[in-house]
This record gives sequence, structure tokens and C-alpha cells, in this order.
Amino acid sequence: MPEPTHRRRMLVLAICCMSLLIVSIDNTVLNVALPAMQRDLDASTSGLQWAVDAYTLVLAALLMLAGSTADRIGRKKVFMAGLVIFTIGSVLCSLAPDLSSLVAFRMVQAVGGSMLNPVAMSIITNTFTDPRERARAIGVWGAVVGISMAAGPLVGGVLVESVGWRAIFWINLPVGLAALLLTLRFIPESRAPKARRPDPLGQVLVIALFGSLTYAIIEAPNAGFATVLPYAIVAVLALAGLLAYEPRRREPLIDLRFFRSAPFSGATLTAICAFASLGGFLFLSTLYLQNVRGLDALHAGLWMLPMAVPTFLCAPLSGRLVASRGPRLSLLVAGGAMTVSGVLFAAFEAETSNVTLFIGYVLFGVGFGFVNAPITNTAVSGMPRAQAGVAAAVASTSRQLGQTLGVAVVGAVLAAGVSGSAYADTFVSAARPGWWILTACGFAVLVLGGVTTGRWARGSAQRAAERLAATGPEAREAVRAGV
Repeated sequence: MPEPTHRRRMLVLAICCMSLLIVSIDNTVLNVALPAMQRDLDASTSGLQWAVDAYTLVLAALLMLAGSTADRIGRKKVFMAGLVIFTIGSVLCSLAPDLSSLVAFRMVQAVGGSMLNPVAMSIITNTFTDPRERARAIGVWGAVVGISMAAGPLVGGVLVESVGWRAIFWINLPVGLAALLLTLRFIPESRAPKARRPDPLGQVLVIALFGSLTYAIIEAPNAGFATVLPYAIVAVLALAGLLAYEPRRREPLIDLRFFRSAPFSGATLTAICAFASLGGFLFLSTLYLQNVRGLDALHAGLWMLPMAVPTFLCAPLSGRLVASRGPRLSLLVAGGAMTVSGVLFAAFEAETSNVTLFIGYVLFGVGFGFVNAPITNTAVSGMPRAQAGVAAAVASTSRQLGQTLGVAVVGAVLAAGVSGSAYADTFVSAARPGWWILTACGFAVLVLGGVTTGRWARGSAQRAAERLAATGPEAREAVRAGV
């Protein structure tokens, strides 16, 4: 197949970014609508956590399956199926009569969403073969997250105040349909040269791990330790099962040899920490601005702009830095800014003053804007193009798992400390441990950025790539034996 022209590559990038836009904006719009949903559906704090985490949890559980399936049967086919399911799920969410239905329909949305981002990134990776051009494309991809963060709260605020929270799901319809028609016309079909077989047991173990762990964290403050202990045990057993079973498969759901690359492992952990920080940050900020300060959804959305605008501006800059100087500088800036932001809230109660609240939001936006490009570029660079879908899916899975855990952990800490009868008076003190958790996440990004981007790390990536390039039975046996 001839190399696509520059104009065609840019068009493919734009179409893929449309899918990221509707998946990303869905989360930011939803956060602004949480207080209105809480009132309308009579939801508790844990209920709000499930409204957010049902989506991210299913995404995290199915992303690797979607990536490997797309590599096997065709990326365009899976991408189009994802657009259809996501759009249908959005319609169902707008019609949900109660919280349980909304959670269920959010899961339908997530099934479609799981087929979009990792597959779109795989399409981009196989379209932009030049490393520098690919890094710039990934920078544009990251800027779309900034667009969603900027537009989501404003659009969501307007819709919630003028129409109602159900309208937030309607914005997915025109974008989803337009992306579907453009994909059908302009995106070429592609797949991995060697088809990978399904791994149903591995998929079940992933679902058991993510689902039981999230349930145990969210329900612990209300249900008690004894009730959630069995779920925690299931999570541990599922993790042990994955570590024991996956290396023995000829074609596993996720090849654990990926993690012998220090940059890849660092990118995975960085994604978990950064997006856990994002999930917790948005959750705490939304509830504080509307339930404590008493702002309506629109003005709460306006307060998100000091965070969203720097994310939008810094993401393409980070992409260019990664292309020219590698991922280290972007990760150090990201980790430093997110850490300082967390300290402002945790130690100095930044939310209680307009000036410090503004500074804290700007710092977090700068940090988050710099973190996306190095995560994605490191995850897919150095990996064989035949496994680009799986590698991109691991990065996307790490993001969604991080956001799921961030909302679950921070929400659980908040629920344990806040008083229902004195919600506004106890919120700031109840949220302080959550802010310290987000500070620790930012510091982890800083440390990982320094440790996993040096000469030793690059050497481990090269050795891992050589192992991954050897796909025959002999190579698999050698890996099993630790050779």
C-alpha cells in the first residue's frame, strides 16, 4: 500500500481526534453535572463515584481486548463499531430513569469507548511512521484532551443550567455520526501481519481484578471491611492468576515482556498516577465548587478554565519537546507542577481563597498538559508495529484504571470524613487526605520521569524490543525459561 500523503495523514489524525474528543469530553461534562444528577436521582457520594467509575472501569477492562482484536480483524472495523455503540450508549444515558439505569448505560457507552482510543492511537502509529512526525501527532492528540477539559465544563454548565443534565449526552451524537461517516470514507483498513488469537481467560481475570478492586475501594466506607474483604481477595487472586497464566500463553492478552522495558513500565505507572490525580482532582473540585461554594454548573465550569486552558496550550508544546529532546523534560515539568498544586490544596487549603485556588488550578493544568504526550509516545515507540494496538491499549488502560482508582480512593476518603448534616462545614477538612494522595501521585510522576528515561532505561527498552521481535515458539520458550 503506498504511503499516504501529508494531507491524508492529517485527515486521519483529525478523524481519530474526534473519537478522543467525545470520549474525553464525556468525563469532563459529567463531572460538572454530578451535583444536578445527585439531586435529581437522589444519589449518595458512592453513587456519584459509580456514575463516573462504571464508565472508566469498563474502559480499563476492555481496552486491551479491543486493541488486540483491532490488530487481528481490522482497526477500521473495530473503530466504526465503537463509534456506533458509543453513540447508542449516549442516547440511552440521556433517557436513564434512575441511577442504576444510568450506571448500566454508562457501561454500554464504555464498551464502545474501549474500541475508540486505543484503536485510534494504533491507526495514528501506523499512519505516522516517522518518529518525529508521530511525536508531533501525539502532541496534537494530547491537545484534544485539553480542548475537552476546556469545552466540557462550559458546554456542560450551559446545558445543565438551560436544559438539564440529560442534555450532556446529546453532544456525542453529531460528533459520533460525523466521525463514523468520515471513517467510512477516508480511513484505510489495517491490521497486524500476524493475527493474534483471543485470550478469554485472561480477559476474565482482568475484569475480575479491576471490578473487585474498584468495588472494594468505593464501598468500604459504607459497607465496612468485612463486607468488602472477599472482593479484595478476589482482586489479589485475579492478579496472581494473570501473572501466572499470561506468560504461558503463546499469544496472551497482554505480553508481559512489554514490562521488561523500563520506559514502557514507567509510562504505564505514570499514566496511572497522572490520571488518578486527574480523576480525584475533578471529583473534589466539582463537589466543592457547587456543593460548598454554592456555584451553579455554568460558573463552576468557568472556574475549571484556569486548569483547562494550560492543558490545552501545554500539550502540543510537550509533543514538540518529546520529539526534539525525549520524554524526560516533559515528565519532570508535569510531575513538579502537579506536586506543587497538590501541596497548595493539602497543606494550605488553596480552595478557600480565590487567588490560591486559581494558582492551584493553573499548576495542575500545566502539569497535566505536559504528561500526556510522553506517556503515549513512550508506550508505542520501540514496540513492533505489529503490536502497536496492544501497546497503545496498555497505555489507554493505565489512564482509565488510574482515573477509576483516583475517583474511588479520593471519593472513599471524602465519604469517610464528610458529615451529611454539616456537609459544607466539614468538606475542606475531609478532603485534605485526598489532596495529599493527589500530591503523592504528582510526586510519583516526577520520580518516574527521572528514573525511567535515562541510558539504562533506554537499554532495557532495546532489549525488550528484541525479545518482542522474536515471535516464534523457540523465542517464547526462551522467555519462559528466563533466557
